[in-house]
Amino acid sequence: MKNEFYSRGTSIVARDLIGKYIVRDDEVSLIGRIVEVEAYGGSDDPASHAARGRTRRNEVMFNKPGTAYVYFIYGNHYCLNVVAHEGSSAGAVLIRALEPISGIEQMKKYRNIPDDLHLTSGPGRLTKAMNINKIFNGIDLLRDKTLSIQTTDESSVKIGTSKRIGIRKGIDREWRFFAIDSRFVSRR
Repeated sequence: MKNEFYSRGTSIVARDLIGKYIVRDDEVSLIGRIVEVEAYGGSDDPASHAARGRTRRNEVMFNKPGTAYVYFIYGNHYCLNVVAHEGSSAGAVLIRALEPISGIEQMKKYRNIPDDLHLTSGPGRLTKAMNINKIFNGIDLLRDKTLSIQTTDESSVKIGTSKRIGIRKGIDREWRFFAIDSRFVSRR
């Protein structure tokens, strides 16, 4: 994928990420198909980490599009985002759920669970299953060899939209996108 893909409106990029693959080169190749995301804008989005401007925690959201933004939340898990915005604003797309494709047995070991349905259905679950943590914060997903987002040859995916989950501000925006037919979406 090219930088231009991520250099568009955050909600446009979010929708277009559905069906793409996250590839994590680990002990084995871990691959998941993106089936659920949420878009978060800049200062115009009260639910965004960037709503109050640049800080140490959110500075990656202001970086060039195609950068990974990984942060620790609730004191127990990481969230993977990809920076996506037009011009000099901020924005990122939270990857909420994946359909496990390859390396599933290794993912199960990382999560310490036997089934694959709940393996990557949720932002904290998928980062644990894919062995993604803070060391990936700020990496260039277009050039890094250990973590990337790749296109697929699949036909178009039926995409649903809804309000974002678990926020208190900006709840009117339907910036959650998901593959309608996927059983791996975290919540309906």
